[in-house]
Amino acid sequence: VQLQAFGGGLVQAGGYLRLSCAASGLTFSRYVMGWFRQAPGKERERVAAISGSGGTTVYAGSVKGRFTISRDNAKNTVYLQMNSLKPEDTAVYYCAAARAIAATTDAYDYWGQGTQVTVSS
Repeated sequence: VQLQAFGGGLVQAGGYLRLSCAASGLTFSRYVMGWFRQAPGKERERVAAISGSGGTTVYAGSVKGRFTISRDNAKNTVYLQMNSLKPEDTAVYYCAAARAIAATTDAYDYWGQGTQVTVSS
């Protein structure tokens, strides 16, 4: 199984980025996909997750209304649209796959390599 995340970069506060995560080696539609982030000195936290069908999404309170998770099962890809970015959104962002929606990292079976998002003030 491989998860490959990309789309990170440097953006000014108030700007936007779109992360993508391409999956291979698994039956993509059967997995919940999550986006996590980890800032220096902080624990990894779940940002958003989406059910296999795409019908259910969950968000961290800190990003609700600004970030949108979506998926295209035909392309085995999950996306994270990030708008109105803030400096506190700066972190390495990871995609991950799980059998059920969960907030904890140990519930996720597979992880991507991470992509850096830096938001300047």
